[in-house]
Amino acid sequence: MNKIFIILFLLIYNLFLFTTPSFSEDNKIKIGLLVPLTGENSEIGKQIVKATRLALNDINSNKIEIFPKDTNSDPNKTLRSAIELNQLGINLIIGPVFYENLIYLDEVKNVTFLSFTNKTLDLPANVISTGINSISQFNTINKFIEQNEIDKKILLTPNLNYDQEIENGIKKSKIKSLKQYFYNIEPTELTKQIEEITNYEIRKQNLFDEITRLENSDDPNKESKIKNLEKRYTIGNVNFDSVIIADFDESLKSVITSLLYTDVSPKEKYFITLNQWFDESLLIETASQPIYYPSINKKNLEQFEKKFSKEFNENPNHLSLLSYDLVGLIYYLSLKNSLSDLGKAFKAKNSFKGKIGIFDIENNKINHRLNFYKVEDGTLKEIF
Repeated sequence: MNKIFIILFLLIYNLFLFTTPSFSEDNKIKIGLLVPLTGENSEIGKQIVKATRLALNDINSNKIEIFPKDTNSDPNKTLRSAIELNQLGINLIIGPVFYENLIYLDEVKNVTFLSFTNKTLDLPANVISTGINSISQFNTINKFIEQNEIDKKILLTPNLNYDQEIENGIKKSKIKSLKQYFYNIEPTELTKQIEEITNYEIRKQNLFDEITRLENSDDPNKESKIKNLEKRYTIGNVNFDSVIIADFDESLKSVITSLLYTDVSPKEKYFITLNQWFDESLLIETASQPIYYPSINKKNLEQFEKKFSKEFNENPNHLSLLSYDLVGLIYYLSLKNSLSDLGKAFKAKNSFKGKIGIFDIENNKINHRLNFYKVEDGTLKEIF
């Protein structure tokens, strides 16, 4: 009898151990997903949906269920879809994608929204920004600055609509002794402003004066010295050892070109910028190198891209990786909190390691611990 009892016990134990537990509808985590499924941004939304499906497959738990709804990139449609999700008993929603679609979401007060936006200011109280915000980026830049004992820093910011976000990132990251300049992105105006910032005319005049002095001198080596000076554009140093450029794409390149024109070289001064999402065109511009920037973990991104491409036969956008991580983050928090407290879990201090990197969560805010990269000699190198 004892042997029979032991065998039965082992059979029941093994069945319990190797059977995935099922969850009732009441115990399931229902996650809303607000993304553009129609309209000009529909491809972005469809890729986000695919990424969440990929996350569910990797988690391999029937505890989570995702309910996608269309925003059509329209604030009114976003609100209607959010209300519909809430009526299904959903109080945690991933999305929407764009900052402009957040404006009415405070009307759905019992729902927490994990928006893809990287803006952190003037958000509705129930919206958490999950994008790579300016605070995360400047925290990482500040780490590099401190490691390299960079003292004289200037910040160049375009006169665009994200200057307040830049200010907030600087304030929160506590970068010291940073002189800030705002510039006009129109090329002619930009060049004039960079000339003023770098004292170009004075340094150019210094060169002219030195050549004139040598020409009128009795220096036996004056001809060779003059020949060397004529290869230069200026004499004299600028009053900074690093320049942080809060810009992207062609506008960023225009700023760098203006700096090169005024005889400020990245070989002599640190050129640092914001997250460029591994823009490959930066690898080509060797005259602009080295250039430094913070970003997500590139190895993890490449692994995700490979997995996504294999599953769906297309390359994912960057928001797909973020949405993949957000599903994992919610599942992780669900293991530590009851379902009813899941929305409140974002107020507690937590850290979560995803494909993007490490999320730091506290007081309804999410920051990212980013990596730092250098583009030099046509290649990308990880600094930390």
